[in-house]
Amino acid sequence: MLNCAVIMGRLTADPELRTTGNGISVTSFSVAVDRNYQRAGQERQTDFINVVAWRQTAEFVTRYFRKGQMIAVQGSIQTRNYEDRNGNKRTAVEIVADNVSFCGSKAETGAAAAPAAYAAPAAPAAPAAPQAQSFSTAGADDFSSVEMDDELPF
Repeated sequence: MLNCAVIMGRLTADPELRTTGNGISVTSFSVAVDRNYQRAGQERQTDFINVVAWRQTAEFVTRYFRKGQMIAVQGSIQTRNYEDRNGNKRTAVEIVADNVSFCGSKAETGAAAAPAAYAAPAAPAAPAAPQAQSFSTAGADDFSSVEMDDELPF
């Protein structure tokens, strides 16, 4: 059996971190995903897809994502039944996120607000040792031909 879902869209609200009675982190959020087609004379349709993230994924989402940001979600589709406040039986369909990724530009994702762990490394204080020549800077004369016989070494 196979149950894989991948979506990319914009967050409809700031995700909020909650914890279960057992202390497990969880967040629920909705992603606005545009449909691939648009009927002539009509606006493009958008689907609002509910997502649930658990543990470290939930903490990551609530720490680094905000309303309106592009997000890519990979996970599986889950359905659950519940009873609403009026006693009506309902079914919820949502994606349980396994992985989430940034999708927008650096300016859009708030690169300036990134934690120090993701900041550019500081310049070295002392001059670095000379670097070996890389292939991308080598010329055609820097390579030599290797004579081969017809026997393979393996």
